[in-house]
Amino acid sequence: MTNRPNDRDFLDPQVVSRLRGLPLVARKLMLGSVSGRHSSPHRGASVEFAEYRKYVPGDDLRRLDWRAYGRSDRFFVKEFEADTNLRLVFVLDTSASMAFGSGPLSKLDYAKRIVATLGYLAIEQGDAVGLFCVADQIKGSLPASRNASHLSVLFDTLEQTQGEGETRLADVLHELAETVRQRAWIVVLSDFFSDPESLRDCFEHLRFRNHDVSAFHLMDPEEICLPIERPTRFVDMESGATLFAEPAEIADRYDREVRDYLESIKRVALETEVDYQFVSLDMAYEKVLTQFLLGRIQGRGGR
Repeated sequence: MTNRPNDRDFLDPQVVSRLRGLPLVARKLMLGSVSGRHSSPHRGASVEFAEYRKYVPGDDLRRLDWRAYGRSDRFFVKEFEADTNLRLVFVLDTSASMAFGSGPLSKLDYAKRIVATLGYLAIEQGDAVGLFCVADQIKGSLPASRNASHLSVLFDTLEQTQGEGETRLADVLHELAETVRQRAWIVVLSDFFSDPESLRDCFEHLRFRNHDVSAFHLMDPEEICLPIERPTRFVDMESGATLFAEPAEIADRYDREVRDYLESIKRVALETEVDYQFVSLDMAYEKVLTQFLLGRIQGRGGR
């Protein structure tokens, strides 16, 4: 495949070029429509031996193991793990809180870069890519496809997506667990402003459906560490509710609550076997993706 990355603000061709040497790998057995690089629960004729089984009439005689026949005087057929392509499904939080950013990029802008880059790499290696844009409900969806022309549709969708509406992420993820019927690698990108226990339930639901789940948890540095020193009126970007507060009086409690919240999200992800990536917007997204892809390669044997 010789396609060049389209000229989009959220896709850097140089970053794509440097990441090409790192394959996207699934941690769970995948089901796909064509031969690829990911392990399948079905048996086939790839290079990795899986097991023997007894010969039955109609089996390919070329797969008979004559050494096993010599030892046992019985016919056995070699089976191998079949490789297949995967379905990479992005779940992009497009609620109003994702539009926040104290620097040049909002959380949504940063998430778009991750989706565009991983999506490009996936289609380049022959995998199918789909997208759900979600807030209080599923706002838009793009069925998974592995066609090169699908990239333009994906990029157009990202370009038109804006952060608006309230968050009901846990409810939407439960819905997607039932909607995405074929096992997939589901990548959720959100600020996860939800109750951690509600996220536990929906992560377990996705895992019950045999999906491989990754989560990019995006937060702005000013959300992590309150930088304001003077009395300020805070406005909820989703509900419009306001709160007037003296930062000096709430700073310690705010820091404690944020720390507890982050630890709770990480614990839920660990206990539900979700591949969790915390991302602060001041981190270079190329470095984030490099660490993410290397971690997938190193952890492949634990699926």
